[in-house]
Amino acid sequence: MKQLILLFIACVCTPAFAQKEAVYEHIEWTNNWLESAGKTDKPHVLMIGNSIAMGCYPIVKEALGDNAYVSRLCNSKCIGDPALWDDLKLVLKYHRFDVIQFNNGLHGYGHSEETYEKYFPKYLKLIKKYQPQAKLIWVTSTPTWTPDMKQHTDYFERTKIRNKIALKYIIKAGIEVNDIWSTALAHPEYFEGGDGVHPNKDGWKALGSQEAAVIEKYL
Repeated sequence: MKQLILLFIACVCTPAFAQKEAVYEHIEWTNNWLESAGKTDKPHVLMIGNSIAMGCYPIVKEALGDNAYVSRLCNSKCIGDPALWDDLKLVLKYHRFDVIQFNNGLHGYGHSEETYEKYFPKYLKLIKKYQPQAKLIWVTSTPTWTPDMKQHTDYFERTKIRNKIALKYIIKAGIEVNDIWSTALAHPEYFEGGDGVHPNKDGWKALGSQEAAVIEKYL
């Protein structure tokens, strides 16, 4: 009887979406880096995203130079995974940022676009809740090619749909959009010589510089 009671409590207390909608990838990862977290003499910038944000990070940091402290919160978690909220709270709840550039949508192959839309408002609400003073910038997810660059991957159209879903809420909230999807799509050469998902050296420089230019407007 005691075991049955404990099982009942566990089922009741566990959020439904945590049981049904958390679909994990082969490798799940998190990479957070908080630059000069205790200092207040310069604006603090936070870049939220995935490996694209992580790759653009050093370009943005170098471009902004002495004008800001630049931090990152990068992971493989998709909207709909409850672990994403924990990662966000870990940083947003205890640190203050003046500018937050954020993105989500390239990861989460096992999450449907319906799930993505269902939880996108919660994603936006959580960021605003813990960082109400921050100026927000939304970055679109980038397109994906096969390694030989001859065609787009089967995930291309899904990422395109997720960008549209996100933009519906972002535009309504009056948040600036940094459309690196369009930049990347117009310049496939930025992805040549690699895996078709991550930019090459010229690509990182171009996308990172575009992100830095938008962020700098808000410093």
